[in-house]
Amino acid sequence: MSSLEEIRQGRVEKLNKLKEAGMDAYPVETPVFIPLQEAVADFNKLKKRTRPFNVAGRVLARREHGGSIFCDLHDGTAKLQAYFKKDDLGDEMFGLFNGQTDIGDFISITGRLFLTKKNEKTLKANSWKMLAKSLRPLPEKWHGLQDVEERYRRRYLDILMNEEVKARFLIRSKIISELRGFLDDNGYMEVETPMLQPLAGGATAIPFKTHHNALDVDIFLRIAPELYLKKLLVGGLNKVYEIGRNFRNEGIDVTHNPEFTMLEFYEAYSDAAHQRVFVEKMLRLLVKKVIKKTAVEYQEMKIDFSKKFAVISYFELLKKYALIINPEIGSREDLSLTAQRLGVAVEPSDSAEKIMDNIYKKICRPRLIQPTFIVDYPVGASPFAKRHPANSRFIDRFQLVIGGLELVNAFSELNDPVDQRARFLEQDKKRREGEAEVSPSDDDYLEAMEYGMPPAGGVGLGIDRLIMLLTNTHNIREVILFPTLRPRE
Repeated sequence: MSSLEEIRQGRVEKLNKLKEAGMDAYPVETPVFIPLQEAVADFNKLKKRTRPFNVAGRVLARREHGGSIFCDLHDGTAKLQAYFKKDDLGDEMFGLFNGQTDIGDFISITGRLFLTKKNEKTLKANSWKMLAKSLRPLPEKWHGLQDVEERYRRRYLDILMNEEVKARFLIRSKIISELRGFLDDNGYMEVETPMLQPLAGGATAIPFKTHHNALDVDIFLRIAPELYLKKLLVGGLNKVYEIGRNFRNEGIDVTHNPEFTMLEFYEAYSDAAHQRVFVEKMLRLLVKKVIKKTAVEYQEMKIDFSKKFAVISYFELLKKYALIINPEIGSREDLSLTAQRLGVAVEPSDSAEKIMDNIYKKICRPRLIQPTFIVDYPVGASPFAKRHPANSRFIDRFQLVIGGLELVNAFSELNDPVDQRARFLEQDKKRREGEAEVSPSDDDYLEAMEYGMPPAGGVGLGIDRLIMLLTNTHNIREVILFPTLRPRE
């Protein structure tokens, strides 16, 4: 068996022979062509044409039969068989095609359609041109590319050779388009906020840090667009949203990648209760339009979007699944003992809220399969949510969990600058005590709040996890085109 370098060198020699024959293997122009999807769909109409027409695509297979060659051409829209005959092309052009083309090459063909004796739609070639000579062989299905990480590293081959993978990313694009359309139709304005920020705020996460040479300042890749979007509420933009990348310097697992896509949207004069209704309507409509059903399969579970989403309190979950009798008044010591009993790691710097949240994530969240809103979180769970009007120990927040995946985090946005300053100071204290995942005091944001921020409901939705759910995919790296990977050895 030839080595990859020997195969590559052989293709380089073929490239040189094409050049010697006067054929540009990488021409500037592609002749005007009919997409193969159209050629296949309109076959009966097009085969009646007396004038030849052009198609273009990549050679994915070839079969030689004496003085003729059949090949499968694919242009990304469909596949069509092409037929090359020496009598039609002439000795030179047939010889060039036979000797100097390979599977993987991009070519243009001029010809006419006909049906073979086996009733296969085929284009009979009158002439051909090279559009791009490939120098490396394509993997043969996955015989040559079985390592999962290599699939992620060379996603272009993954998409090319695996229809299921390609279909998943087509669905991803459709989902994002439908989300954008739904928000646009409901009067939201799409905006863009900075990805390079002087402070990494708006969420509890460790940021990536870099340095800007011209300004001689440290800056951070954003962990969330939240604070900038809420500044726009101050400026009178009442309904805003952004779909974009966030970056968090955290571990990699089946639901976490250091860069990921989020949808965040904010509505002035709204609150968490209103947004909960809006989110349920949005997801139900999304599933109906994209999946064309009211239920989806995820990890051998049927998830029904037609029924009203369940609602349960955060503390009720801890009582029900972690068997914590009174989580509302649990001390850090008691929660730490419970965590150890349940196999949940506890760091010395972890606050009581952090320990409780880690218990919830490991023990409670995986039990929530059908769409479930979680409400009534303790104040320490978020520095940006308003206190609950009926109980000031809680914040007016909800999360949505489906299939054990946290998809949505939302709350009635805190717009009291005095309370916000106090919450920031509490976060700063946690940072000094060693908790790294806190949102630091942001004087610029506080200044904006002091000009007056309208009451608002804000929502963050994880696009990647939503796509995992709707495509029955069990690893976030399968729904990100180019996930973060460890460098090759």
